[in-house]
Amino acid sequence: MKAMIFSAGLGSRLKPFTDNHPKALALVNGKTLLERNILYLQKFGITEVIVNVHHFADQIIEAIEKNNGWGSTITISDEREEVLETGGGLKKAAWYFEGRKAFVVMNVDILTDFDLMEMIRSHEQEKPLATLAVTQRRSSRYFLFDTYDALCGWRNIQTEEEKPADLKNTHEDYELLKEKAFSGIHVISPHIFSLIKQEGKFSMVDVYLDLMKKNKINSFDHTGGTLLDVGKPESILTAEELFG
Repeated sequence: MKAMIFSAGLGSRLKPFTDNHPKALALVNGKTLLERNILYLQKFGITEVIVNVHHFADQIIEAIEKNNGWGSTITISDEREEVLETGGGLKKAAWYFEGRKAFVVMNVDILTDFDLMEMIRSHEQEKPLATLAVTQRRSSRYFLFDTYDALCGWRNIQTEEEKPADLKNTHEDYELLKEKAFSGIHVISPHIFSLIKQEGKFSMVDVYLDLMKKNKINSFDHTGGTLLDVGKPESILTAEELFG
């Protein structure tokens, strides 16, 4: 199994560190976020990884080469000309995932200790187009799932925006939809590449909301495990307490 780590973002929430460095190289107890997630994937036998780069790309490439990929075979997807967001970034790397095997995608600024193999087994058993790691935690934005844990929509509770816009009027079990916060980790079937219609810069959220109409997008709830979005300077301190 292969994986992709999204590392091209500007990391504006991690300023001032990201004024001179990519967020992928932010340190938690002496190890960068990128190294930690490479080692996390290795725990589940995943040693072939593609990493997209944009912001201070050369620093990431240098760190990978200097450390021999921390024991993994790492390929670079170069987005230095334009950052493509999650959807565009994945589509640019489609060539890397040619074949029939599902693959893992994760954000570089997510740290977790949950059992990824359980999620992979769930995906292989249910055979959806994609399986999204989620938890029941407070957030401003949620994916919405039905009683069968299939994706049905998206909600921003601050702005009250919902997608699809007519969800309340068209979904017969609207009141039963469950709000789940996305953990930034996916298991995806390579069949998805033949279905993505968007071009250029776009988000995987929009891809899923488009494809859920004719394809099953599952959730994998790992509530109870450790999960941290290392997106702000203060979260580095929290990460150092949680991850040795």
